Amino acid sequence: MSPFDEYLHTAIERARMEAHEDGSDAAEAHHLLLAVAGAPEPVAGPVLAAAGLDRAAVAEALHREYEASLAVVGVDLASFDLAPPVRTPLRSIRIGATLKQLLQRSFTTSRKKDLRPAHILLGLLQIEAGTVPRALAIAGVDRAALAADVRRAL
Repeated sequence: MSPFDEYLHTAIERARMEAHEDGSDAAEAHHLLLAVAGAPEPVAGPVLAAAGLDRAAVAEALHREYEASLAVVGVDLASFDLAPPVRTPLRSIRIGATLKQLLQRSFTTSRKKDLRPAHILLGLLQIEAGTVPRALAIAGVDRAALAADVRRAL
C-alpha cells in the first residue's frame, strides 16, 4: 500500500469516527473535513492553520451551518432541547454519497502516483454545493484562495 493509500484509508476511518460521534450512519464529506482538520498532515496542516481552521473551528462552522439550514425552513435550533445523538455502531457506518462523490472527483485530475494527502483537502475545497462549502463560507473562508494555497504548497 502506498503512503497516499495509507493516509486515505486513515482519513476515511477518522471520517467514520466523526460520523459515529455525531450519530450519523454514513460518513460524508463534512466528516472528512473534520478528520483532515483534526489530524492535518504536513502540507494541509499549515494551510489550514493559516486560515484559522483547526478541528474546533471546523466543528463550529459546521454547527452554525446546521443552525442556518434549519432556520431556512423556520426551525430555531435554540428552541429545542435535543437529546444526545444515538450513535450507530462504528462497524455499521457506511461511506455516504457526498464522500463517495468527493473521492471520485478528487482523484481524476491527477495520476495516482502523484497523489499526496493534501489532495484530499484540495478536493474538499472544490466541492461546489452542500454542507462543506456553506460551512466554510460561514467561517469566512475564501475557498478559492485556500485551494490556491494548497496547490502552491503541493
